[in-house]
Amino acid sequence: MTVPTKTLPSGAELPALGLGTYDLTDGETVDSVRAALDAGYGHIDTAEGYKNEEAIGDALAASGVDRDDVFLTSKVLAKNLNYESVIASCEASLDKLGTDYLDLYLIHWPNPAISLRETLRAMAELRDRGLVRDIGVSNFSAYQLSCAHHVSDVPIAVNQIEFHPWFQRPDLVEYCRETDTVVEAAAPLARTDVFGDEVVAELAEKYDKHPAQVVVRWAIDRGVVPLPRSSTPEHVRANAEMDWELDDADRRRLDERDRDEPVYDTPARDWTSDVYGIEQ
Repeated sequence: MTVPTKTLPSGAELPALGLGTYDLTDGETVDSVRAALDAGYGHIDTAEGYKNEEAIGDALAASGVDRDDVFLTSKVLAKNLNYESVIASCEASLDKLGTDYLDLYLIHWPNPAISLRETLRAMAELRDRGLVRDIGVSNFSAYQLSCAHHVSDVPIAVNQIEFHPWFQRPDLVEYCRETDTVVEAAAPLARTDVFGDEVVAELAEKYDKHPAQVVVRWAIDRGVVPLPRSSTPEHVRANAEMDWELDDADRRRLDERDRDEPVYDTPARDWTSDVYGIEQ
């Protein structure tokens, strides 16, 4: 498969399609990663909070794929954003993944109880030490992202956010583009909810594709990097099929499906609760 890429501040090329691994068991993770690598994926997304980094490391080691051929992302939990904890979390992720560097390291959720400047100072230190190539954020609003850009000594490469046909967030996406921040789509399939959308279903029938393939193709055409997650190897492989296109009229029909309806994004969260241990 031929997947477009996004150039990050380090000069690294981010494949515009990645494998999401949220909420996969160890066995599912290994099977999905193997299927993804076999299908030609070059981009795997995980997180400290997913508790599957070790399984991903095992799958990568067993695959025989050269480390430099896989773009690997992880994220630090919001409760671990003080300077020392960011460093320790990254080092622990590297150990579990069996690698000596990450291509991209993200702040998983903002935490107003910890100085963003302190967190980003630690992220810059990780980059300076060669432990990460690029840094970014996840689940940041436009205001939070603007603060990150303002206080960071190194570029904020990515904002990974919930994005799918029912939740398109035009103002945030536009701000990311204005600031050269790549948008990655977590939950790009709305955790399969959009499969029931009448336009998605109609287009899947028209193009003889699975609804997931329609939504992934649309996201890439929008300039967003989707991270579809599946525990089924055949679905992992199908999501990587890039040898077809949506026509402009059908793409616009999906553009018009926005309901401003998230499946997980919850701005009014209790920042002091144990929710920090349960990450998207």
